[in-house]
Amino acid sequence: MKEFEGKVAVVTGAASGIGRGLAERFAAEGMRVVVADVEQPALDDAARQVASAGAEVLAVRTDVSKEADVQALAAKTLERFGAVHILCNNAGVGGGGGTSWEMPLVDWEWTLGVNLWGVIHGVRAFVPLMLKGGDEGHIVNTASVAGLIAGAGGPAYTTSKFGVVGLSEMLHHELAQASAGKIKVSVLCPALTNTRILESRRNHPAGPQSEPAEGTPERMMVDMLKGIFAGGMAPAETAGFVVDAIRNERFYVLTHPEHNPRLQMRAEAIVGGGAPPLLMPSP
Repeated sequence: MKEFEGKVAVVTGAASGIGRGLAERFAAEGMRVVVADVEQPALDDAARQVASAGAEVLAVRTDVSKEADVQALAAKTLERFGAVHILCNNAGVGGGGGTSWEMPLVDWEWTLGVNLWGVIHGVRAFVPLMLKGGDEGHIVNTASVAGLIAGAGGPAYTTSKFGVVGLSEMLHHELAQASAGKIKVSVLCPALTNTRILESRRNHPAGPQSEPAEGTPERMMVDMLKGIFAGGMAPAETAGFVVDAIRNERFYVLTHPEHNPRLQMRAEAIVGGGAPPLLMPSP
């Protein structure tokens, strides 16, 4: 897809972070934009900001872990705009900490529900509409560099993102046959980005979690991590990678080339039967 003017983009997780960056960039490209998120106040703010750029905007509160919510999002999009040309299954959470066997089941279910099932629901709800519409289109599923190599997130987060990569690869081949190449797929695998992913538990099903007390080692760790993420890539820059990938029909969207050598090590380990490397090896 080379021209975006007047076409329709749907972005989940659009109230902040990469999703908001995508929505604002699509608006700047002259698209009509559907923004979806589970946080209503933040969603309303994002919709106002996107609309201020002159775009026609539809805001729909959506919990992507719920099939009914995503189906309703698709129906409202079709009712308002009559078509979907770009779908960004972007909503995601950071998951919890702990080992694979110690992480609470509720954290596993929450993380997989948003990060993986959210993409599955998006594909099931929107792909039939896009195929029926017959127009050229593009689907962007947000994974992570943690979906290509372990060590950039907890076990549930990594598992969910590997799942998104696998689903996206499968979808690429399925659509190549079903749509004769009209609908393309990309999987976005960013590394460190300036988002609120460390604050994901504000939307945890068990309720938000208070931060550790000032001066404690736990609080110092949280503050340090927030500082690291604040220095990450700006969401607007990540959105630029996505738009370029759509225009040039690139499947894998990697934003941080400094990690490529370790991705190469993983590929070599797969072929050679060796142990998987970590993205961020221990010092």
